[in-house]
Amino acid sequence: MKHVVLIGASGFVGTAILNELLNRGNKVTAIVRNPEKIAISNSNLSVVKADVSDVETIAATCKGKDVVISAYNPGWTNPDIYKETLKNYPLILKAVKQSGIKRLLCVGGAGTLFCAPGVRVVDSGAIPAEIMGGVKSLGEFYLNTLCNEKEIDWVFFSPAGTLEPGQRTGKFRLGKDDLIVDENGNSHISVEDYAVAMVDEMEQANHHRERFTIGY
Repeated sequence: MKHVVLIGASGFVGTAILNELLNRGNKVTAIVRNPEKIAISNSNLSVVKADVSDVETIAATCKGKDVVISAYNPGWTNPDIYKETLKNYPLILKAVKQSGIKRLLCVGGAGTLFCAPGVRVVDSGAIPAEIMGGVKSLGEFYLNTLCNEKEIDWVFFSPAGTLEPGQRTGKFRLGKDDLIVDENGNSHISVEDYAVAMVDEMEQANHHRERFTIGY
């Protein structure tokens, strides 16, 4: 059992990770903007209302815990998603380092995965314009900031091309930097199975200062 800080615990991916963490008996401190969105009641769960740009509060909340999982997302419909992601993710990184926690697991994006030799998904023309800001900014944070981060043991966990509600099967494939596709050429994973693999990584620590990905 670990004491985990989960940033963005009320979002689409955050909720799935929160359920998986609690179902495995971990203690969770959930950091959210809107505590009323957390519908789960559990003796191992404490909810903290905070803004991720508040480095001092985030660092103080993280202090003494075992690991941080960040599912932070400014919101896909937020017109400032590009700017806010690039502003706030380095602040999350700073807060985690300040807290003394040595391990940070980030819910990544699929944008920087390679879908053909030398071609990343973000440059393939497959990303709809309305979500490009979020995809691009998360990719830039990974490539320009995380990849140069030597102080803490970080992981950037990229989902498959399509991440959707579904079943928790526990059956999936993991990879490194290439988009995982099935026999029909589709890249997909359920959010429930993504959460299984994220919590597996938290428990087993198979990856260090690198990205990995998932798919069926």
